[in-house]
Amino acid sequence: MNLANKITVFRIILVPIIMIIPLLNIPGELWGIPLTYLIIDAIFVIAALTDKLDGHIARSRNQITTFGKFLDPIADKILVIVAMLILVEAGKLPAWIPAIVVIREFIVSGYRLIAVEKQGKVIAASIWGKIKTCSQMLGLIIAFIDVNKFGAIFSGNLTGTAFVINLVTTVLLSISVIATIFSGIDYLKGSKELFKDEL
Repeated sequence: MNLANKITVFRIILVPIIMIIPLLNIPGELWGIPLTYLIIDAIFVIAALTDKLDGHIARSRNQITTFGKFLDPIADKILVIVAMLILVEAGKLPAWIPAIVVIREFIVSGYRLIAVEKQGKVIAASIWGKIKTCSQMLGLIIAFIDVNKFGAIFSGNLTGTAFVINLVTTVLLSISVIATIFSGIDYLKGSKELFKDEL
């Protein structure tokens, strides 16, 4: 297994660790933020950075493999979905956000599978997909240190730093949802070509 793939596997290993942290009931706060979420956030940041690192190493060292192409997107998806579910359970994120993400992933995964089978080509991510990934990762990083729930800025009760942090969280995750929907629509448009002989 080459270095790029080892880093991808490391990212996957970090996911169950993130899942275990909330179960430990770690006491204490720092800057008014529960230590549990600070620890999860630190691990999530490391995992997010490895996403860029493994891709860079694979390209620069010509270590792109079938195993890496298969594993890398799976690692990204489970990392994001697990992080969102933890935030939902904590009451900091509405369930419809991860629901949209999961629906989109099913659509895209199915489309890519059929595209490879019928046309023998791998579908590259669109600009909407790239916007989705960036805004999603940044939004989740900030959401873990945001002591208020998604959209709390609209209550009119937040001021100062709390307002700014919640504003950034809400805007970034809203952008990620919009990009998620539009990237899914892009794939659905492309599916017409795949199924043109069957519809």
